[in-house]
Amino acid sequence: MPKIEEKYGVLIAGTGVAGLNCALHLPKDATVLMLSKDVSDKSDSFLAQGGICVLKADDDYEKYFDDTMRAGHYENDAGAVELMIRSSPHVIEELVGRGVAFARDEKGNFRYTREGGHSVPRILFHDDVTGKEITSHLLAEVKKLPNVTIRENAELVDVIAEDGECFGGVIRERESGKLYTVYADHTLLATGGVGGLYENSTNYRHLTGDALAIAMKNGVAVEHLDYVQIHPTTFYSEKHGRRFLISESVRGEGAVLYDKNMRRFCNELLPRDIVTSEIRAQMKKDGTKHVWLDMRPIGEKTVREHFPTIYRRCLDEGYDVLKEPIPVVPAQHYFMGGIKVDKDGRTNMKRLYAAGETACNGVHGKNRLASNSLLESLVWAERAAAAMTSGEEGAIARFPEKDLAAYADYGALKQEYAKAIREEAEKEAYCD
Repeated sequence: MPKIEEKYGVLIAGTGVAGLNCALHLPKDATVLMLSKDVSDKSDSFLAQGGICVLKADDDYEKYFDDTMRAGHYENDAGAVELMIRSSPHVIEELVGRGVAFARDEKGNFRYTREGGHSVPRILFHDDVTGKEITSHLLAEVKKLPNVTIRENAELVDVIAEDGECFGGVIRERESGKLYTVYADHTLLATGGVGGLYENSTNYRHLTGDALAIAMKNGVAVEHLDYVQIHPTTFYSEKHGRRFLISESVRGEGAVLYDKNMRRFCNELLPRDIVTSEIRAQMKKDGTKHVWLDMRPIGEKTVREHFPTIYRRCLDEGYDVLKEPIPVVPAQHYFMGGIKVDKDGRTNMKRLYAAGETACNGVHGKNRLASNSLLESLVWAERAAAAMTSGEEGAIARFPEKDLAAYADYGALKQEYAKAIREEAEKEAYCD
């Protein structure tokens, strides 16, 4: 088991694409401790199916920008959107250099798919497991770095803060319950979203918005905690647990939605929040617990080549998508709000940064455009790494003590944290 030292250059909470990409862009002489609340490959980044957006040509910039703003109901930060889009070719180039294999045609050119809210195909993908393809390569690269220690089954339960400055964090081993104080020159919060607070969610159950509660407890600015996105199509099941997502690119490739009488009732390529609203309205009208998604219009070749995981999972559930529709229902999927950060991932607390779904930089507005999440996480993680190593903040000059007895009652602490964010996060004020 990797040893926890007392002092690091950077403490990173989370091993999704944001945490990993930050670690990969830090200097090789920076000592880095990464925490994973579960095993390191159980982050929502691994679950992303659809793909990652890219500006494939300059003449697509205006359409891409408009699609992102329209999906976000024009509450997006326009500067942040531009930054993300302009950074995308560099991000894709880096990923390919790290071995990520995006789908290509017979001539070796990228293949692009389309999802709801996109005016043209601009999404790169790897079958229907793009998140796994990207994140597994980043994780493998990080594991090669001698300056990085990954601690699994360890979580951040608080930051060490004093006078508006962060000095590291309090860490808890999940199995033993042992507590540690770890000091760091810089700390990155990249713990994912809030899906674990919901009964029906596509997220891993252990992702419960911890960093948000920690931020609020310590006076770190957060915003839009009621901006929760519901994915329109997850496989309907009576079983308890994480919901299996049916990628938006399924509809982008031609799948259609039916009511209980097998009649189409909406435009499947509208943004997620609108399609979700249409599905919920139809379920209420029909008095049903789900609607039907028909993948047969896609064609057998595309289903088998582009969506093999979805095809196999539905077979396991007793449905052959090549022969029949499948039952789908909306479920909590993504969190657009979070810890407020600037264009370099800085929070309003010195030395404390946030990236990925944990952070809110204004890119998504009220509603995220499909397949912008991986891109946004990668862009801001790299920028946070650059800001940390700019030399502006330097190393910490003191080591404030922390009373670990305050965290002894773990159950009470988690209840307190959940309560702190649930009232806002569960409103779903902008999901319908």
